[in-house]
Amino acid sequence: MVLKYNLQFFAEGEGGEKTEQATPKKLNDARKKGQVAKSKEIYNGVGLLALFVLLRFWTAHIGTSFLNMFSFVYGKIDDTVVFWHGFMPENDSFMIFREVLINILIILAPVLAIMFVLAVVCDIAQVGWKVTGEPLKPKLEKLNPLNGVKRLFSLNSLVELIKSILKIFLIAYVCYTYLRDKWSMLFFLFDMPMLQALKELLSVVCTLGFRITIVYLIISVADLVYQKQKFKYDMKMTKNEVKEEFKQAEGDPQIKGKIRQRMREASQRRMMQDVPRADVVITNPTHYAVAISYDPDVSDAPIVLAKGEDYLAAKIKEVARENHVEIVENKPLARMLYANVEIGEAIPPELYQAVAEVLAFVYHLKGKA
Repeated sequence: MVLKYNLQFFAEGEGGEKTEQATPKKLNDARKKGQVAKSKEIYNGVGLLALFVLLRFWTAHIGTSFLNMFSFVYGKIDDTVVFWHGFMPENDSFMIFREVLINILIILAPVLAIMFVLAVVCDIAQVGWKVTGEPLKPKLEKLNPLNGVKRLFSLNSLVELIKSILKIFLIAYVCYTYLRDKWSMLFFLFDMPMLQALKELLSVVCTLGFRITIVYLIISVADLVYQKQKFKYDMKMTKNEVKEEFKQAEGDPQIKGKIRQRMREASQRRMMQDVPRADVVITNPTHYAVAISYDPDVSDAPIVLAKGEDYLAAKIKEVARENHVEIVENKPLARMLYANVEIGEAIPPELYQAVAEVLAFVYHLKGKA
């Protein structure tokens, strides 16, 4: 019995298994898209802490403000109803509603402002400051029911479920262990004056809230560590992805090689076009050839117009012969010029004497002064 199988079924995505750490470019691109390692539980934990701190130290002010608002509203209602014989005009109703809404906003504004600041601070503390609108863009794949089913039965959904069950269990355990000894006191709240009952109830709520917050902060720190490890794993790349990114960043080596080759060919063509202007070509004689020109009005020293070795040296000598440029054999000088002077540069002072002798010989042959 022969079983046929395809090894590609065992490959993890395109390019094989993701074994390479994410490159800075991929991390930067992910950050621009809003993909960062952060825990929402951090904000929930800090938000709970801030909420119970506000309840502990600012409840008296909030309660007094609400009582004053109730007194104002009921006073207005009583006066208006008595004056209009049981009916309230629309304008008066609107005025009372507006006053109530303004007072509620004034009372809650500091709480909302503090919660907003904490949300921003928690995000900046986890991932730094970078504003992006990419997560807000509509994406058609989010409407695909298959993708929704995959997310529902994914490993991430399982982890979130376990985390939710753990939170419920721990919070329920903390509430039970604390309230176990408080039941008798809670039943006596109905026999206490209202302000005293509210004070006792506030003490119980805040103490229980602080205990829950401590548990929540421990969970949030553990979740942050998990989210960072998960993000690091999700951002891993295959070897093929790393190679492709390197090609995009640095350029395809084959394309870069072709570009360099074309640049060399263009440089050689320009160099060959300058050979006819040379005064002399100094050769090795078979390996090197250097074309030199001297014009006192242009430069104080002779300039190398072209140079090459082997095949290129032969081409330089061929062009020189076609244009009646003198060719002089001087092996040491040809090697020195080829190794130390680039095209378009003037010869160094230490070679003045040797080059001058060659130029004097050429000028003598041509009858120049």
